[in-house]
Amino acid sequence: MANDTKAVHVSMEPEVAHNISATVEGQDISVYDDVRALHDVVQGLPSHVMKDLLSIGVCARCIFRLFGIRGNIYSCSFLSSSMLSSVLGEQRHADEDMVDIGSEEHKNPISLPASEVSEVDAVLCTLCLGILQFTYCDDKELVVKKSAKDMAVAISELLRREWHQIDSFSLEVSIPPIVLENESSVWLYMKRKYGSELCFQGKLLSQRISTVEALILCLAKPLETLLDCKSGASDIRICLTFTHSKALKMVHSVAVSKHGCKRTKTGIENCIDSIDDSVVGDIECSDLAGVTIQRSFGGSQDNGSSQSLKFPPEKVEACHLVFLCYRNPIFFGGRYLKYSRNVSQTRWIIDDERKGEASVEEIVGGIILPMCQGDNYKFHAAGREDIDVRMLGSGRPFLVEIQNARHIPSEAFVKEIETKINNLENKLVEVKNLKAVGSQGWDLMREGEAEKQKQYAALVWISRPLKDEDLESIASFKDMKVLQRTPIRVLHRRSPLEREKIIHWMKIEKIAGSNHYFLLHLCTQAGTYIKEFVHGDLGRTHPSVGSLLGCRAEILQLDVTDVKMDCF
Repeated sequence: MANDTKAVHVSMEPEVAHNISATVEGQDISVYDDVRALHDVVQGLPSHVMKDLLSIGVCARCIFRLFGIRGNIYSCSFLSSSMLSSVLGEQRHADEDMVDIGSEEHKNPISLPASEVSEVDAVLCTLCLGILQFTYCDDKELVVKKSAKDMAVAISELLRREWHQIDSFSLEVSIPPIVLENESSVWLYMKRKYGSELCFQGKLLSQRISTVEALILCLAKPLETLLDCKSGASDIRICLTFTHSKALKMVHSVAVSKHGCKRTKTGIENCIDSIDDSVVGDIECSDLAGVTIQRSFGGSQDNGSSQSLKFPPEKVEACHLVFLCYRNPIFFGGRYLKYSRNVSQTRWIIDDERKGEASVEEIVGGIILPMCQGDNYKFHAAGREDIDVRMLGSGRPFLVEIQNARHIPSEAFVKEIETKINNLENKLVEVKNLKAVGSQGWDLMREGEAEKQKQYAALVWISRPLKDEDLESIASFKDMKVLQRTPIRVLHRRSPLEREKIIHWMKIEKIAGSNHYFLLHLCTQAGTYIKEFVHGDLGRTHPSVGSLLGCRAEILQLDVTDVKMDCF
């Protein structure tokens, strides 16, 4: 029957003979296997050391990780200090701590006001501060107690709310430095007390498991089951960030003692806002170890600081936990063409006034973002043209980076995006060869930018009639070097430098019925200022079209006709 509960009695070996009773709701075989696995793990470890660690408040999972135990034992839902004590023959806490798997308390997470956590404090691990017991403070300052399965369910529900398509995931954990200090203290204590024993000879130091790795072992298997996919390297990242109030005070205390405050205030809270981020970033682990930790085992302690933290602490406070799920950025690559002389490449606002009627960035990104259901987007291009310059020919390579996309594009979906952009009524922008690319799109862009060439068509006016010999003269220049000082028009935002650029070739095309106007076709090195190359910029670009023809020259219109890059 679904609601029946049964007591399962597992008989252990004679050397630790006792019975473990657990109330189970339809999970007899699973619990039996878990208890047997726990017994097998304990059997290979020194019981007197484990009892000693239990006596100073170290939880079962921390004990196992200190001994380098791996495997599914970490994800056992009933694993607790009391259960470990039972297996070790320690019954003094069994009545109050024995886990009742079928009870309402086990099935539902416990939430208490932070001011009423004395009962929780009593069972929090003094080493991991409750991290491996799934006890933490949430953003409402409530202490929450869960199981590994409860937390996995909460994470999977968050993913479903975000509409993520999931075929794999990676789990990332960040813990406060105070946990690492606690671990160092416990390990020093174990080495001093049991270092001469056979079980501590040689290999244990390198075999122990970190809190982060143990937590991942706890959660990975339940998450794989709930999400029906494997964990490992993935674009879907599940990030658990634990912080601790004492750890923050430790960091700021070290910062103040090492660098000092910029102004005198009373109280650590008042010093926080006067410490540079760079100061906190300079703090090393050795600074924290020397200033904040006072080990109380075996009479050994660091006496150099009034800001000391005893281990085991008199009161254990739970860490704060923030967890979020997001996808690594996805990239769309292609080439864009710009047909308007009143459209900028990116959104352009000066003094709260918009310049131009639109931008390539907004037109392309504004369509891709909602279709991918992302949080934000970034637009990147291989160079840029001025707002009054058209981008024609094969187009300019670009990347659109979509952050935290909920919808992963198929080939047909990408084609749909391209069609939607190109069918816009205003016809300001067109895209070609749009495709979903990995982060390697960046490499393609960078490789091409370093050596790319550009071709232009410029409408030019000169102050004297055009002669036939001018066409031959201009066409004769090949790979001509030009020195360009930073143009006057951009000097307010660019460094005043002199740059050497190459004009690979030029060709004049006559305009019928006009002696003063012609089309100048040219191919140049990337980064050449074409407008200044035509009119000379008051001598700041030399030679120029005007100086080569021996007259005044002005550029009236400019089009980019090709960006020579093997990209998209």
